[in-house]
Amino acid sequence: MHIRKIITSVEEIYSEAEKSAKIPLRKVAVIAVIKNPFANHTYKEDLSTLTEASEKIGIRIAEIAGGAMEPYHIESYGKASIVGVAGEQQHGSAMVTTLFGDKMRKVAGGGEAWIPSTSKRMEAGGVIDVPLAHKDALYVRSHYDTMTVMIADAPLPDEIAVVCCYANRGQLNARVGGLKSSEIKGVDGLR
Repeated sequence: MHIRKIITSVEEIYSEAEKSAKIPLRKVAVIAVIKNPFANHTYKEDLSTLTEASEKIGIRIAEIAGGAMEPYHIESYGKASIVGVAGEQQHGSAMVTTLFGDKMRKVAGGGEAWIPSTSKRMEAGGVIDVPLAHKDALYVRSHYDTMTVMIADAPLPDEIAVVCCYANRGQLNARVGGLKSSEIKGVDGLR
């Protein structure tokens, strides 16, 4: 799979509502922009070549994202795909299946919970919100978040952008209840 470029975006939030955080919220997104071999073609039933290629891409960008999270530990994750207008949304979805997600889990030090995901088709310069949730328990409400990603010159019509996103903690000032990260049992990916 031909990679045109890889982009790393780091956002660090130090305060919310004028209340400073003891530990800032760091969110990292790493995006691989690749050539879509199915762009400008008629319908193809088998997209397995995209899914298979996502494994190597997943390793590469998850390792970059893990490095960008240092010195923090990864607590949340999310993934996304953005398909250029000459492709189908399914082309991007094929890139962020379990093969890709398992590489993200490995870099995150495991993860019992499913990885929230989104995909869309759009022109270069569009915006996508990558959903985030706790890596071990989906019911940890404080970790429901997003990271907004925009790539000025991608995806081109015949490209796919694949996104790996991590965060080191939940929202600042989280106080609307739900399971706390200290209460996770880590058995079923929910609690």
